[in-house]
Amino acid sequence: MFCKSFQSRSSKAIVALIASLVTLQAGATDNLLQPRHISIEASLPVAQAQQQVLAAERYYSFWNTGEAHYAEAALAPDFIDTNLPAGRPQGPRGPILASKGFRAAVPDLKLEVEEMIVAGDKVVGRLHFTGHFSGSFGDRQGDGRTIDFMAVDIYTVRNGRIAENWHMEDNLSLMQQLGIVAR
Repeated sequence: MFCKSFQSRSSKAIVALIASLVTLQAGATDNLLQPRHISIEASLPVAQAQQQVLAAERYYSFWNTGEAHYAEAALAPDFIDTNLPAGRPQGPRGPILASKGFRAAVPDLKLEVEEMIVAGDKVVGRLHFTGHFSGSFGDRQGDGRTIDFMAVDIYTVRNGRIAENWHMEDNLSLMQQLGIVAR
């Protein structure tokens, strides 16, 4: 569950303990999506790490389930998508609309968080999305084909909520899997 990044040999036990406590305390109340591996900067105060992990796990749970209450709990009211896709509104409403639209195409969308790194005021997630194109995307009707692509998100967390997000999805693979771009 814990990757040994950001640590010296003398701090292995401390960092492992912090990671375990943060994950247990952050996920204790919400049954949130947990990352496969987590690395936490050893010098980060435990309370700050807890807030950052909780915000990220809530947002991951939103993308895994499509349940807007997770996004509303994770995102700051003045949330900024630093590389906002065309046509998507800025603020918390943007990801909620994006999720609804994507779930119309891939109703069984699932997310696995392969790795989460917490350092400074940032949380970095290496994300793996899967599902089946069984709905509709624009004028295209799905035929059940598999959807499988990776993404990276970098969150800036302030006051326990995600204030900014920079993200990069493997959109070429996704568009090929949806049949919009030839392989």
